[in-house]
Amino acid sequence: MSGASAVLPTGDLFALTAALVDIPSVSHDEAALVGLLEAEIRSLDHLTVDRIGDNLVARTDLGRDRRLVLAGHTDTVAPQDNAGARIDGDRLYGVGATDMKGGVASLLELARTVADPAVDVTYVFYAREEIPRVHSGLLEIERERPELLQGDVALLGEPTHGAIEAGCQGTLRVRVTLAGARAHTARPWMGRNAIHRLGALLALVEEHEPRRPVVEGCEYREALQAVDVSGGVAGNVVPDEASVVLNHRFAPDRGVDEALDAVQSVVAPVIEGDDRFELVEVAPAAAPGLGDPLLAALVARNGLEVRAKLGWTDVAFFAERGVPASNFGPGDATLAHTPGEYVERAWLDDTHAALDDLLRRGA
Repeated sequence: MSGASAVLPTGDLFALTAALVDIPSVSHDEAALVGLLEAEIRSLDHLTVDRIGDNLVARTDLGRDRRLVLAGHTDTVAPQDNAGARIDGDRLYGVGATDMKGGVASLLELARTVADPAVDVTYVFYAREEIPRVHSGLLEIERERPELLQGDVALLGEPTHGAIEAGCQGTLRVRVTLAGARAHTARPWMGRNAIHRLGALLALVEEHEPRRPVVEGCEYREALQAVDVSGGVAGNVVPDEASVVLNHRFAPDRGVDEALDAVQSVVAPVIEGDDRFELVEVAPAAAPGLGDPLLAALVARNGLEVRAKLGWTDVAFFAERGVPASNFGPGDATLAHTPGEYVERAWLDDTHAALDDLLRRGA
């Protein structure tokens, strides 16, 4: 199916998802898919539509007391011999099937079919989620039209297997560089091996007991892992510098500064005067926000499981801006980015029915 001539199915969420999977949309190459979505949504009289780059925002303006933001990213990772849709019974295979074209299909179908929701709704279809955050379409929208992202609560259609994954853990990366002194390897006593010093630091990381705090009834599991090691000068030189990059996943009861202090405290016993501790990248955590009436109604009326989101998602973007947010979408996150990625018809129908009910009935 080509992006220029495709007609998106109506009334069948499974077929709609397959059609979206058939349209390639690797990060930075979402234009064809976004063009189709834009044409569909601009045909709907009850929505005001804005396109910012390869991002779409469609809004009702009914004067309701509350506004719900429903958001989903249109990009996928690069295919791994799984480009295009392949259907086997009620199972749909293909890159993006679970992450997250099933969620995007649900948002489009809600936009088509719920013209008079009980709450005002903002639909956000944004680009470039699967690559570093600096490229995020949400940031592009915020730079150009920040008012379009305002709301009282947000749901992101990331795959959660039909559960509510509340909030998300934050993530930060630090580079710890340990100093030594160069010498010839035939005379190592005349220097100090910086790579050898890493052993003590890595032992501290290995022995560290991560926290498992409970926030709003959700148990989060923090983690501290070494993810990169570098060092060495030449095969006959005692190295005078070696570094390790640590990734820390931290629960939403801690801010960035507190999480950074926690990592520093772990490695502090081996840090000396000429060593360096540098923050490389950070994205804050997001609190669950389960006290919001709309989220509470979604959980209660559908008997949904509620669990902590251990990874980082764009719910943190909204939480930073005072909008409580959670993840809720069809698909199994453990299948995302795998060659065998798939979504099942029942997963699509169940999560869509819950969202349809929320829009029509509100809290």
